[in-house]
Amino acid sequence: MRRLLASAVLLLACAAPASAASWIELNFGLSGPRYDAVVPMCDTPAVIGQISSKFANKEGEFWNSNLELIGIDRIRETAFRPWAPQAIPRRFCSGVARISDGSSRRIHYSINETGSWLGVGWGIEWCVVGLDRNWAYNPACRMAQP
Repeated sequence: MRRLLASAVLLLACAAPASAASWIELNFGLSGPRYDAVVPMCDTPAVIGQISSKFANKEGEFWNSNLELIGIDRIRETAFRPWAPQAIPRRFCSGVARISDGSSRRIHYSINETGSWLGVGWGIEWCVVGLDRNWAYNPACRMAQP
């Protein structure tokens, strides 16, 4: 009997029509994005280190490869905040990556103001031309550029 009564109460509670959000629910804390445009420079050692670490991790874990990124030369900024002012600030960079197999390949990367875990701090998206094995930035890493 109790189960039947509890089921009936639950059914009636679920069947109640949903009401619109109140004025407070609609406007509380919705002042919009506040970006400071604090994005590291392209050649910052922490940026290069993070790319190298993620490259080695990706190659080893997903592609069963021991390739490593030894360094990045001829680094240059290709764009900073190329889109609308209210968009997330990004710095786009390019360079030549030196790979552990002795080859040199173009690399394109962007540093995003809120790109780290949970949006706290900057993060990086990168692509090495010829080593974008899952074609995430195909063709030839063009989608990693502005």
